[in-house]
Amino acid sequence: MANEAISVFDMFKIGVGPSSSHTLGPWKAALKVLEDLKEQDLTGQVTHIEVLLYGSLAKTGHGHGTDIAVKMGLLGEDPETTDVGLITEKMDQLAREKKLALAGSHYIDFDPKTDISFLFSESLPFHPNALTFLIQFETAEAISETWYSIGGGFVVKEGQKGPDASQLVELPFPIQDAKDLVFWCMKTGMSIHDVVLENESAWRPEEETKAGVLHIWETMKACIYRGCHHQGVLPGGLNVKRRAFELNKRLTKKQTYEGFDQWLAIVRQSKGNFNEILDWLSCFALAVNEENAAFGRVVTAPTNGAAGVIPAVLCYYIAFCEDVDDEKIIQFLLTASEIGSIFKKGATISAAMGGCQAEIGVSSAMAAAALAEALGGTQKQSMMAAEIAMEHHLGLTCDPIGGLVQIPCIERNTMGAIKAITASQLALQSGPDYAKVSLDKVVKTMWDTALDMNSKYKETSDGGLAVHIPLGLSEC
Repeated sequence: MANEAISVFDMFKIGVGPSSSHTLGPWKAALKVLEDLKEQDLTGQVTHIEVLLYGSLAKTGHGHGTDIAVKMGLLGEDPETTDVGLITEKMDQLAREKKLALAGSHYIDFDPKTDISFLFSESLPFHPNALTFLIQFETAEAISETWYSIGGGFVVKEGQKGPDASQLVELPFPIQDAKDLVFWCMKTGMSIHDVVLENESAWRPEEETKAGVLHIWETMKACIYRGCHHQGVLPGGLNVKRRAFELNKRLTKKQTYEGFDQWLAIVRQSKGNFNEILDWLSCFALAVNEENAAFGRVVTAPTNGAAGVIPAVLCYYIAFCEDVDDEKIIQFLLTASEIGSIFKKGATISAAMGGCQAEIGVSSAMAAAALAEALGGTQKQSMMAAEIAMEHHLGLTCDPIGGLVQIPCIERNTMGAIKAITASQLALQSGPDYAKVSLDKVVKTMWDTALDMNSKYKETSDGGLAVHIPLGLSEC
């Protein structure tokens, strides 16, 4: 999309797990429907709503909580602020009473078993993640709205022409691809994060951007800490036991602490011990994605399924690399967001469109570039790091067992984080003579691979690990 402008807060969204495209997207689509009804002063006239889920949303909808997300959206709940501890209670009440408080106030009859349809064999041409809202009114008139969840929590309404109004801003440094980013960096002498910060000024004052980015980090940080201190079995029926809790317990060696900062001081004691650092990196990533799988609050980075990679690498940077202040954290996340936006513009960040290369691969590239720049790399070395990270995720399929964002999704975040750090190190030790493949070429290759990939490897649970599983799991 030639004129598309993507903000750091488009790439990093605070929401609820387990999937940005199958949970957060449908949730936001339902909220958009409420907005349309409110604008036309029609909310109080609604008598019935039926929701149709197509394609990938239908095939993995139960595992990804798509039906829950739609219901929460229709209730008017904000995924950024809703009390995640009350989701189960709200869903149980709705199933029991079969009454839905539309936008939190207007009650309509709603039976989740019959008013949400999973159309497993039907798909709409624009995108595999489609859902339609059929709305009836007191006047006996009816309307329908079809929305597409295109990855990373982004949603598009059928018939929408061009980008949203928020994307039509005039940026001081317009960037469509990596070549544009290099051009502006070389012309101005600015780092990647400086270019991004200047572009963000088209939406809001600089201090507001910085405060918002730090809020993103605070949410990531809280998610890591929460995940390291929650034990038990993840919901969904696969009986996947949380691992971050036990790993954290072993690594902290039963030392006592209170809160993230004291905990991080203990984490830093592993500096210099390669094996323990690797274990901590895995622990960070596992913690986030176990929270994600349990309908916890996470940040799309750029998706929920890949939400653990960037927080894990950033936590690694803070704990083991150098003294890091708020400014460096902001710079890290600004750089990561720009790399993610380049992939979104030139390819996809939706596993339903491109397989897991579009999620874990992109998140690894984002983290690699951010870490390389944070450790003193040049703009070109940072983009080389992103290219290396994605190059070694090309062709990665999305094949969640049982349609749940658990196996192999949680472990893949640890792999993406480790590859990001390796890619960063390789780039920092490489000069221009080693740059044989550009980031833009890798983005194009990823998109070509996505187009060629069989649909059963694109978040449908119709292929790969999802169909080659132990007998004990096949009955879930």
